[in-house]
Formats: sequence, C-alpha cells, structure tokens
Amino acid sequence: MSNLLKAGTAISLVAFAVAVLANGGDYHGNDAKAVRPKAPEAQAQRAGAASDPMGGEASPARLSDGSVFLPKASQRLLALRTAVAKLEELAQSVELNGRVIADPNAGGRVQASQSGRIEPGPRGLPGLGQRVAKGEVLANLRPVFNAIDSGNQQAQLAELNAKLELAEKKLKRLENLEGSVPRKEIEAAHAEFTGLRQRRAAVDASLHRREPLVAPVSGVVSAASAAMGQLVEARETLFEIVDPKRLLVEALAYDASLVGNIAGASGAVQGGALDLSYLGGGAQLREQALPLQFRIKPPLPALAVGQPVRVIAQLKQRTKAVAVPLAAVVRNAGNEAVVWLHVEAERFVQKRVRYQPLDARRVAVTAGIAEGERVVTDGAAALAQVR
Repeated sequence: MSNLLKAGTAISLVAFAVAVLANGGDYHGNDAKAVRPKAPEAQAQRAGAASDPMGGEASPARLSDGSVFLPKASQRLLALRTAVAKLEELAQSVELNGRVIADPNAGGRVQASQSGRIEPGPRGLPGLGQRVAKGEVLANLRPVFNAIDSGNQQAQLAELNAKLELAEKKLKRLENLEGSVPRKEIEAAHAEFTGLRQRRAAVDASLHRREPLVAPVSGVVSAASAAMGQLVEARETLFEIVDPKRLLVEALAYDASLVGNIAGASGAVQGGALDLSYLGGGAQLREQALPLQFRIKPPLPALAVGQPVRVIAQLKQRTKAVAVPLAAVVRNAGNEAVVWLHVEAERFVQKRVRYQPLDARRVAVTAGIAEGERVVTDGAAALAQVR
C-alpha cells in the first residue's frame, strides 16, 4: 500500500509539471486569478539598442558609434526610401539670385499721356486680377487745364467762332454772285470757311473730349492705382497687365563668362520647382552684374511678378559626381552636410559629404559617397532626430 501511494504521488507531480510547461510557465489555480511572473529583460537585437520591456520588437536608438538602429516597422512608419549611389558625368552648376518678371511681349502698362481726371470705362474701373482683352477701354482721362491755359483756349475758341461766322457770310454772298465774280474767289472763300470750321472743332474737342485708356495686351490686371475722379500727371502708371502663362525669370551674374557658358537651368521657389530655358544675357552691367533671362516652361505654378527665385544654372563643363535628391542631404549637430547610408538591414550610418546644386530638385555629391552605397533619399531628416 505504501508503494502504491508513493507511485501515485510521483505521477501527480509529473502531471503537474507537464501542465505548467504546457501553459508557458503560468500556473492557474482553481479559485485563484491568473498570475504572470515577471518577464526577464529581453536581450537587445543589437548591442546598445533599447528593448521593449514586454519582450516586443526593439525600439529605434542611437548606437554608441553614432549610427542609428531602426527596426523594419519603424522604417515603414517613417516611409524611408533608399537608392544605390551611381557615379556619373554631371554638369557643373552655379547658383544665382533671380526674380520673376513679366514677358515684355505679353505684358504692358497703361499710362496717362497728359494731366487729367480719371473717369470710369464702360465696365467701370478694372480691379486686381480682372482679365482684360487687348484694346478694351479700361478708363477715360479727361484733360484738366490751369486757369490761364483754359482762358486762352476759351478766347481762341471765341475768336474762331467769330471768324467762322464772317467766313460763312462771305461765302454765301459770293455764291449769290456766281457768274459775276471769278470762280477762284468762291473757291478761296469756301476753303477758308472749311479750315476755320475744322480749327474750331479741334479746339472745342481739346476742351471737352475724353481720352480712352486702352489695354495694350490681353491678360490679367496685376497692378491698379486709379480711382474715380483721381487727378493724375502725365506718364503716371495707372494699370499694369501681365499674362500669367507667359512669365520670365531674370537673374544677376557677377561673372561675365557665364553669359555664353550656360547649358540649362532650373529654378526653386517656395512650394515648388521651375523648369527654365536660357534666353540670353545682357552685355551691360546693372548693379555691377549682368542680367540673364530665362523662360519658364509650362505648366507654370502660381507665381507673382517680383517673386524671388533661386536659379541653378548648369554649365557646359562636367564633373564626376553622384546625383541624390535635395532632401537626402541634411545637417548634423556641427552644421556639416551629411547623408545617411543604409549599411545593414536595420542600421544606418551618417557620412559627411561635399556637394553642389545640380538643379532645383537634386544635388551632385562630389565627395563622401562611394559608388554602390545605398543612400537614404526620403526620411533622412527623421533619422537625424533619433536619440
């Protein structure tokens, strides 16, 4: 009986051990709540990487050698993208300061030809952004005179009226005597009467006529400084019209050799990039620099005349470099230009580089990257924030 009791106890202990192992080391009593013992600290997937205390996937961390450990899940969350570096012949470039200007063949100004008072056109005075057609009357200008000029013209008009009345009576009298007076006298009197009538009409029109101010081109009103009843001086600009689909970029070059050495160009503005085609450069200094003009290729983004543009002019000379997106180059704590290299599946290393602008979207890295290395092209700024 004693042996049977011992055998039963041993079997019970073995069954209890099997049940514990089957439940992952947790023991569930009949009337007690489930108790989970403390999980041991998870080993880091890499030396120096922070681990999830619950035994989950390791968290992003800056390693002791300055590299960054970033799990695959975090890489997908940050939308990291990489590309293999390729050494190729790229154009040398130079960066210039420029601004948007109106195409002189698709824009114009409306100016007052003389002193006068502004009166509205058929559709009233145009407002900013209003589209107008070539030849459309935007406003009318009624000339104004000082007291002396006005008095002189009134006197001249009165004198012409008197002369015209006498000439008309003389012409009628001679016509009644036709046949008894020479024909040439009648013709001379008729010519005198016609000339006086035209002179009176001209003087009268100068006192009362209105000069229409018409749009020189079709486009959009970009500037308006006219108000109803406003007194303006001669040559004063009242309206400016531009065609928003035909704009140019003007940049200043301080090296005269650039005028004939540009193979292509692009521009960077706030919120986008511009594709430019080189038109030519001036041969006369302006502000100690030569102006260069570029045409903006369609489609054009929303631009304003006078808006600053960073122009990257590509030269005819070429150099060996690696082209990477502009976003791939970031700054480290020492304000040095660096790129991030994907050296292992979950490890990234930063590397100092030298670069020059290639166009509005890319840069040419001339030193610091070897061919075949995998460069982070999207999300490099987020990598720099990992601590």
